[in-house]
Amino acid sequence: MTRAWSLSMLFVLCGSVVAAGVLFRGAPGAAAVLLLLFGLLAGVHSPLVFPKSISAVEAQRRSAVDGWPIVFWRSGCKYCIRLRIRLGREAGRLHWVDIWRDPDGAAAVRAANDGNETVPTVVVAGRPHVNPDPRWIREQFVRSP
Repeated sequence: MTRAWSLSMLFVLCGSVVAAGVLFRGAPGAAAVLLLLFGLLAGVHSPLVFPKSISAVEAQRRSAVDGWPIVFWRSGCKYCIRLRIRLGREAGRLHWVDIWRDPDGAAAVRAANDGNETVPTVVVAGRPHVNPDPRWIREQFVRSP
């Protein structure tokens, strides 16, 4: 679990150090802006931006029942963040598996990508799609309620 938060913690730590340096130079406004910026970066790269992660086994079970795709992701991945943001509210309907939290999910991604942990990997009807265009997912798989 710590691995998933490591990039966010690094942003907070670096932001605090940089903001403290700017504050000591007599620019409290700039320090506050920098701290806010680094805080936003930490939030975007944290697991908080994504829907609740489930295990790969549970995602496969749920996908078999409802037909929704499985998205394998990890925190800090800019392509995963882009996919999540572009899917908007519909992202909550997909089944999200954090490969840093679930060894079975990481193994599934490696099996689909010749041993590499390339994310996002979206599995639809048993077929993996590596880093698909969010528009494509919207057009193909995001159904309205």
